[in-house]
Amino acid sequence: MPADDTTSIVVRLDELLQARGMTLTELSERIGLTLANLSILKTGKARAIRFSTLEAICRELACQPGDLLSYEGNEE
Repeated sequence: MPADDTTSIVVRLDELLQARGMTLTELSERIGLTLANLSILKTGKARAIRFSTLEAICRELACQPGDLLSYEGNEE
């Protein structure tokens, strides 16, 4: 795990929302998660995500978990 607060996991929620023509507020209402919590996820500041949240996001955005999350680490 990195020593600082950065992570190698990238959240692509912005891109998925834009591609679906949906706002963060609309997604929040559809999945029953607060706008603040979704915003934390969107900005990459979340330290964890529940499978139930991941499932709800994937259901509403018609995507796979790999479409939402990716790993971009240093390959040494």
